[in-house]
Parts: sequence; C-alpha cells; structure tokens
Amino acid sequence: MESLVLWIATLMCICILLCTGPALTKPMSEKKRVHVDEPLSSKLHDDDENFDYDHEAFLGTEEAQHFDQLSPEESKERLGELVHKVDADGDGFVTKEELKFWIKHSQNRWVFEDVKRQWTSHDLNNDDFISWEEYHNVTYGFMTDGAHDLEGNGYNYKQMRARDERRFRAANPDGDMLATKDEFMAFLHPEEFNHMKDVIVVETIEDIDKDGDGMINLQEYIGDMYNQDESSEEPDWVQAEREQFLEFRDKNKDGKMDKEETTAWILPSDYDHADAEAQHLLFESDKDKDSKLTKEEIVDNWKLFVGSQATNFGEDLKKFHAEL
Repeated sequence: MESLVLWIATLMCICILLCTGPALTKPMSEKKRVHVDEPLSSKLHDDDENFDYDHEAFLGTEEAQHFDQLSPEESKERLGELVHKVDADGDGFVTKEELKFWIKHSQNRWVFEDVKRQWTSHDLNNDDFISWEEYHNVTYGFMTDGAHDLEGNGYNYKQMRARDERRFRAANPDGDMLATKDEFMAFLHPEEFNHMKDVIVVETIEDIDKDGDGMINLQEYIGDMYNQDESSEEPDWVQAEREQFLEFRDKNKDGKMDKEETTAWILPSDYDHADAEAQHLLFESDKDKDSKLTKEEIVDNWKLFVGSQATNFGEDLKKFHAEL
C-alpha cells in the first residue's frame, strides 16, 4: 500500500512538471549568451541596517558564513591575514584596483579553481607556462587525421581546434603563444576579461548564424532559444523575444544583428558592482584620505569588511535592553 501511494505521488509530480514546465521555462541559451554584471550579494545593501552585503561582497557567500561563526577577535585576526593577499603588489597598501580584483576573485572562486585544476593537466613540462602546443596535444593529440571531421557541439574537431587557437591567440596579446595563469584564465573564461570581448561576440555569432552570412537574423535568434514541437503551443516569451529583436536588438532595422548589435545584446553596458563596492569600502575606511588603505585602516573597520555573528548578537542584545 505504501509503495502504491508513493508511486501515485511520484506520477502526480511528473504530471505537474509536464504541464507547467514549458510555460515557466525561460530560454536557457539566452541566460548563457548574455553576460550581465550581477549584484555581489542577494542581501540588501543598507549599511544603516547591517553590513551583510559588504561581507558577502568582500568574502564571497560561503566565506562570509564562515566568518559569522568567529568571535570578534578571531575575525579581526583572520582579516589581518587576508589583507596581505588583497595587497597584490605587497607594498603595504591596498588600492581601489586591488580591492576590486579581490572582490571579483571572491565572487568567482570557481573560475580560479577551474583554472588551477586544468593548469596541472596542461602544463606538461612544469615550466609555469602553457604553450599552444601543450594545450593542443592534451586536447586534440589523441585524434587521427580522419577524426578531425567528426562532429562535436555542432562543429567538427578541425573547426573546434581552429576556434581554440584563435581564442588562445587573443588571450596572449604578446603573441608568444605561452600562456601565463592570467592568460590561460582569459582563454578558459573570456567573459571575465575586457580584451576578450571581441572573441565572445565572434563565437556567439558563429554559434547562432546558420546561413553563414556573419550576422544573426530573427529566425536564427529565436531558433537559438527555442525549438518548437509541432504539437506544442508556442510560449508567450517567444513572441516577446521576437518583439525584443525587432524593436531593440536590430537597431538599424535591416532584419539582422551585425557584430555591433550582437555586442550590445550579449555584453550590455551595465553597472560595475565590484568597482562600486571597492570605492565604497575605500571611502568608508580611508581615514587619512590618501586613496589607499593600510592594514590598520582595514582592521580598524573590520565590522564593515567581515563582521561576526558574536558582534551582531551583542548589538541585538543592546537594542533589546534599550527597548525594555
């Protein structure tokens, strides 16, 4: 009897998902294509209430939760240790740019972990560089000449290799085809680097452009997001995307998105959250107004940077007594 009830419940869940899924689902490719600078935390940024937003911005969500468990003394000590890492050039001062880089690092730890993991498998001679030859041998060295024409992700491997080489060159502006860790990161995650924007745009057009004219027409734009089943009714968002294309994407009204229009779509000019937060932390902590922070200035303002659960508890207790 128990198993029958469980079976019925499972069947009902499947039916609900089947019935509601298409109507609720947004185009996955749209989310992947468009690169928007997301807020650094889901918390409200209101320093009059608390510094939760600043903690998650500076530390990342997981690390901020860890700091919440520390005493004020431990929190200050750990922050002092972090200052040396934030001070990238080791000159004893933390600048706005160093703060910004650290915030981006905290928000994108998975990117750095991915680079670290792939670095060990591609730096074959352990010389702290990854050459194009090393990357090529690891990624494509297993293929015979005949295998180059096999398909993968909509491209044959010959095309994929050429595409990778083009991106590798773009990530190596000095042209030596020897990637440092930063250059290898730009190769693997071009969305994190301004000088890689052109590559992102070119690759996006190549992915969507089916007729090979180097532009994206309406049919290609919609087809990248939605494949209609003949028996299914088209979701409302598809028509909304058609209107977006006609009214906003295709700015010159020629029926297609060129490179400039594609750039405006996938790399919209947006608010730089990391830059704004770095400026905020600097302004609030820079006692001598020299536009840079010492370790002492940062640790003295530790509540803004990291805080701790114990401190919040103490402040709440004071408020509670005051209300009584």
